Amino acid sequence: MFETTSVKLPLYSPNPDRPQLAREIRRLEQDVLRMGALVEQSFRLSHQALFTSNLTAAEELPVLDKKIDRFYRQIESDCTAIMTLQAPTAQDLRCLSAFMQLVRDLERIGDYAKDLAEIAIKILPYPPHPCVPEIAVMSHHAQAMLATSLVALADLDEVNGRGIKRLDDAVDNAYERLYQTLAHQKYDQGVVEPILLLVLAIRCLERMADHATNIGQRVAYIVTGQRG
Repeated sequence: MFETTSVKLPLYSPNPDRPQLAREIRRLEQDVLRMGALVEQSFRLSHQALFTSNLTAAEELPVLDKKIDRFYRQIESDCTAIMTLQAPTAQDLRCLSAFMQLVRDLERIGDYAKDLAEIAIKILPYPPHPCVPEIAVMSHHAQAMLATSLVALADLDEVNGRGIKRLDDAVDNAYERLYQTLAHQKYDQGVVEPILLLVLAIRCLERMADHATNIGQRVAYIVTGQRG
């Protein structure tokens, strides 16, 4: 449903008097967006696994998660090296600091996608729960938030970055509604596992949306230097 974010040159301009530093920050920006594209892919696969019983998609997640983790470690290492060795300006430091926080959010979304795939495998033997269609809508909302946050990053769009918080309200409301439904549902003795798995699934989705919101906030920080 959601297309992978294209990798393009962001609008941020590092110090032109430091061409090597400028090139390194540009490369980091591209790596962050490539990592983001992998995380979007992992989210889509987890959705397919959970809502269409696509076990092939579930089996792809661990391999994809390792690629995401490699990007995470490399980007953190590169940011640290630039901060330590290149004497970046205050503006460059702000950008590098935001990158390090941002890739941590992406890495966590990837971890939750892998968790959703594991839930999909465990819940497969049970009949579909009546709440599943609403949970699928919640997943689509969270995926849209991630896609929007990455577009905001690619464009360094402060307005879209901050606007993601409003989209998060729909996911939070869905989480509260679904949690109350699942927590108060009567279930047959010995068949509590699918309920617990669905509670875990909506918690994963709620956290994924929170991390997407964080990414939008970090984009705004890169542009303005102001948090919040």
